[in-house]
Amino acid sequence: ERRHKPAPQNPTQSSSLCSTLAAMSHMMQPSIILLRDGADTSQGKPHLISNINACQSVVDVVRTTLGPRGMDKLIHSEQGVTISNDGATIMKLLDIVHPAAQTLVDIAKSQDNEVGDGTTSVVLLAGSFLTEVKPLVEEDLHPQAIIRGFRSACALCLKKIEELAVDISGSGGNRDLLQKCASTSLCSKLVSAH
Repeated sequence: ERRHKPAPQNPTQSSSLCSTLAAMSHMMQPSIILLRDGADTSQGKPHLISNINACQSVVDVVRTTLGPRGMDKLIHSEQGVTISNDGATIMKLLDIVHPAAQTLVDIAKSQDNEVGDGTTSVVLLAGSFLTEVKPLVEEDLHPQAIIRGFRSACALCLKKIEELAVDISGSGGNRDLLQKCASTSLCSKLVSAH
């Protein structure tokens, strides 16, 4: 036979016990989460794979526009019809609602604002990184380990770039090289638009 503890006789103890129980019952209630229709509620590995797939879809749209044989895209929007093979223009016109895929649009806008060129290349590079990462995520490699790998690869790339760099601080024969570099940069979209 089990004995129960008698209820506290002091009224202050009784009220503090009631408030504690009320607080505990409030914490034990299930949380309510409101989502839009069709919202993805996945977490963990399936969510990462879903994000990678969404980004790969955006990359596939702009992949065929790269290079001298790049194809034009016809985009119909509320503003009208646009035909372009410019990655920045296409990325601006795409109506992307997926947050991870929207990051690729932000990367392209940032590249266009800072450099004025290379938007398609930067999107394809990010997409290639994600394509290479997808099997690692599927094999349950922790994202922090993947990030460490990217950081060490970045350090190796910077070291190699420093080794391959050509010093043009001297005068004389480097004038032709400087003129070629200047003419290339002046032919970019940023300057030719003005």
